Amino acid sequence: MAKNYDNLAKTIIQDVGGKDNVNSVVHCATRLRFKLKDEKKENDDALKDTDGVVTVVKAGGQYQVVIGNEVADVYDAVLKEVGFPGGGQVPDDDGVDDDSSFIDKAVALISGIFTDILAPLSAGGIIKGLVVMCASLGWLSKTSGAYQILYAIGDSIFFFLPVFLGFTAARRFHMNQFIGAAIGATLTYPSMVALASSKTILSTLFKGTAFASEVHTTFFGIPVITMNYSSTVLPVIFTVWFASITEHWAKKWIPTVVQMFLVPVVTMIIALPVAFIVIGPVMTWVGDAIGAVMQGIYNFSPIVAGILMGALWQVLVIFGVHWGIVAVTTADLAALGYDSILALSCMVCYAQVGVVLAMIKQTKDKKLKETATGALFSGLFGVTEPAIYGVTLPRRIPFILSCIGGAISGAVIGAFHSVLYMLPSMGIFAIPAYANPKGGSMTPVIGVVIAGVVAFVSGFILQLLFGKKSVDADYNKKQAQKVAEAANEATEVANNPIVAASEDEKLNPSTKLVSPLNGDVKPLSEIKDEVFSSGAMWQGVAIEPSEGVLHAPADGKIALVFPTGHVVGINTTDGAEVLMHIGMDTVNLQGKGFKTLVQKGLEVKAGDPLVEFNIKEIKAAGYEVATPVVVTNSKKYESINQVDNGTVEVGQEILSLQGEDEKVKVSGQVQTN
Repeated sequence: MAKNYDNLAKTIIQDVGGKDNVNSVVHCATRLRFKLKDEKKENDDALKDTDGVVTVVKAGGQYQVVIGNEVADVYDAVLKEVGFPGGGQVPDDDGVDDDSSFIDKAVALISGIFTDILAPLSAGGIIKGLVVMCASLGWLSKTSGAYQILYAIGDSIFFFLPVFLGFTAARRFHMNQFIGAAIGATLTYPSMVALASSKTILSTLFKGTAFASEVHTTFFGIPVITMNYSSTVLPVIFTVWFASITEHWAKKWIPTVVQMFLVPVVTMIIALPVAFIVIGPVMTWVGDAIGAVMQGIYNFSPIVAGILMGALWQVLVIFGVHWGIVAVTTADLAALGYDSILALSCMVCYAQVGVVLAMIKQTKDKKLKETATGALFSGLFGVTEPAIYGVTLPRRIPFILSCIGGAISGAVIGAFHSVLYMLPSMGIFAIPAYANPKGGSMTPVIGVVIAGVVAFVSGFILQLLFGKKSVDADYNKKQAQKVAEAANEATEVANNPIVAASEDEKLNPSTKLVSPLNGDVKPLSEIKDEVFSSGAMWQGVAIEPSEGVLHAPADGKIALVFPTGHVVGINTTDGAEVLMHIGMDTVNLQGKGFKTLVQKGLEVKAGDPLVEFNIKEIKAAGYEVATPVVVTNSKKYESINQVDNGTVEVGQEILSLQGEDEKVKVSGQVQTN
């Protein structure tokens, strides 16, 4: 049965300031991306503590609620809750009047353009990569129909990438999306692509410079530098931006009754010639220049470049700046046929996975373990945002260690000179993108696999060695707070017994308590803790346990259970209030070595197991396991006497509580002394 996300959606909307505070909301692979009217109205802390929310991030002018793999379902519930029209698709407003920085706006723009086509890009990359790998291994002939069809399926989105980017860019620039797609289609029109390789050369512009370009045709006498715009990014994005300005201008003076067909005519007939004559060539040169700079760094030292890229990649992801690298990679693939920069980062995800797996092993926090387990499986397939935002980044040290592991993986990829021949997918599915479509050695692909293994192992080991203290730091603080609260409660139980009585009320009936442990019984005075040994507050005995299981000393109801499991209180059916404290100062173990089997309010019988504890582990940590068994309402009895010395077993009488008569109740049965 499908999970219901309505309550989660209501909580999210409430904590972002209500639906009236929401301008728009979209979602990517793991996050709900809100544009809010007033970010001061949101409640970050409440959202972060909400089950189903990994964390909250503010970046790129967006208020991002990280959900994880279930984001699409939560998104649908959010749309239903806020009542947005349009079948759930809300325009994402960039708002030129907001206070976002230029970098934030640029990041939001690039990420918004690419986000919607990530799924088909990933699918195309996987299919194309597998086909190329099969051909490289000789499993599939390049002349076969199967190869050609499968390759076309995988390569089509890359070849016609300007068409897809034209559509998504148009939405970001608030213009007709189909005009944007038409712009991309024109840039990749077959006859225009063919002109770029035409043998007819009319002239050469900028001859003798780095920008020397052949002219194969003209536009009303104006030289056109024809280039192959298939698989490119920058030319179509900037052309659509220019077209959006043209479209808005055209709408101002074209009569409304004829805008439907005249606005597209004016927009395209102005924007596209400008694209072919100016925008396309300039943006191509810019892309080539960026690629040359990146390649220069790589040529200086692939290993150094790998260390830098691997270490910084996750930081770039956090701020969304990695989209700029993706854009450069696309330009490199179009200009050079390969990319060596993004190639250095594709195995970083496995350093994150290794760290998260180690944290699952280290943590005592049930919620963290659940969150980390989900993030682990996402990370295996390259989606590391749940791991970054929900697990490692909030604890800082694990995130830093994952960056170190990423740097190591980048160095390995650089050492093998592994480069990308197509835009990669994520995680393990990125590996086929390193296979050269023209054939050749498979060593670079093997190098990437090795880098992934090294990243995982290094992340795992680094976390085990250096990250343990940071894993449960916040959890331990919360547990300590709970312990303090429980201690206060225990004191209150001792000072104000649950079976409250005035000075004039009669004593409790006589009863007895049986041993809750197997071990050696001794007087309380032999306990090193003065609170117990003085007998000033409570009377009872102490037991040095030989087995690590605490049992109920009588029939009754559990009145108190410390979060750490080392203290249990029970109110017996005869009115005795019994407190059992396993060991001395064992609160400092924060529950390590203890397993609680009961909870407050549970009715138990004498001899029922209450807590399991590891004697060796407690002693190895430097703590004693001597366990006081005291009656916290001792004033309700005329005397409390130790019955036996030496070795005792569970169920054997250890304390006789003398009250109003000589009757002694054993587990609900009345006996007479």
